[in-house]
Amino acid sequence: MTTAALIVAAGRGTRAGGCTPKQWRPLKGRRVIDWTLEAFEKAGVDLTALVLSAADQEAWEEFSGKPDLILAEGGAERAASVMNGLQALKPHYVDKVLIHDAARPCVGTDLIHNIINALDETSAAAPALAVTDALWTGTDGTVTGTQDRNGLFAAQTPQGFRYEAILAAHKAHPGGAADDVEVARAAGLDVRIIPGEPDNIKITRPEDFTRAGRILGADMDIRLGNGYDVHRFGPGDSVILCGVEIPHEKTLQGHSDADVGMHAVTDAIYGALARGDIGQHFPPSDPQWKGAASEIFLRHAANLAREMGFTLSNVDCTLVCEYPKVGPHAAKMRKVMAEILGIDADRVSIKATTSERLGFTGRGEGIAALATAALVKA
Repeated sequence: MTTAALIVAAGRGTRAGGCTPKQWRPLKGRRVIDWTLEAFEKAGVDLTALVLSAADQEAWEEFSGKPDLILAEGGAERAASVMNGLQALKPHYVDKVLIHDAARPCVGTDLIHNIINALDETSAAAPALAVTDALWTGTDGTVTGTQDRNGLFAAQTPQGFRYEAILAAHKAHPGGAADDVEVARAAGLDVRIIPGEPDNIKITRPEDFTRAGRILGADMDIRLGNGYDVHRFGPGDSVILCGVEIPHEKTLQGHSDADVGMHAVTDAIYGALARGDIGQHFPPSDPQWKGAASEIFLRHAANLAREMGFTLSNVDCTLVCEYPKVGPHAAKMRKVMAEILGIDADRVSIKATTSERLGFTGRGEGIAALATAALVKA
């Protein structure tokens, strides 16, 4: 059996704002139409009919000749556009057709499959959400009454049909239908209601682009990076850990201020970005970094992440040492690190552990630090 998707993309979408029809506008780095077409490709439909406006010449040129994609010209109204798409599918011996609005880019694979499967037992099936909110009538901004919501559903697409049945229904319909379910019912077809998806929104108003972007955020780029650093003790009277100076009988030695915790977090961020380590950005052979405050390095890493389009989600740093005791200073460390990173303190974890007096940290010869950073590009 051959299953086709019929994507209606000939409308102008003026309520969505902008000078470009909504189906051609950008959405999370792609166009709305690209997300919609990909949804049906992922669902495994056999071929797709795309109904385009005659005015969208660039789209005609772009999509012409693509395999398993059939183009049809839009009509004066939606029903006419659907009819043209159905006629374009005629030579391809289609058994099932799913008619979908191009402005619903968030449709899920499971929903598409549910509609297709339902057509094994019925001639028509369409997704809908039961209305759960109270309904009012109103005039001039004032509530004039209420409407019983029992038995009411909010319609969605794709609306699925046996091909010959919906083609005959459209041929017999006078036009002006709100959707293809109305056309089918006018022809006497029973339409089975399939549970819709709350995320299967139709982009209608300008703010819908933001909502659709959040829904499609499931495809976000998430990066994790690890950092590790060690510094030995030397003569001194304090150490700097995660930006906080702590009195101690020794100090940490290094080319910079030897803030082992900040260095580990910095390298974790560079690692998540695949941009090397501190030594590549701030070579120890360069005298200008001798004794430098480690916040310079950490701030650079955080800024680089933002320049590359990432949001720093959280960092986690573990300090490994017998002394000094970190616990009394952890809250201040988190605050200092958060300010440098530009994130909330509750996204910064600073904790400590000992090595049970084993190894160089156990012998009090130095401090080690391990860190993890999570970056997200929506």
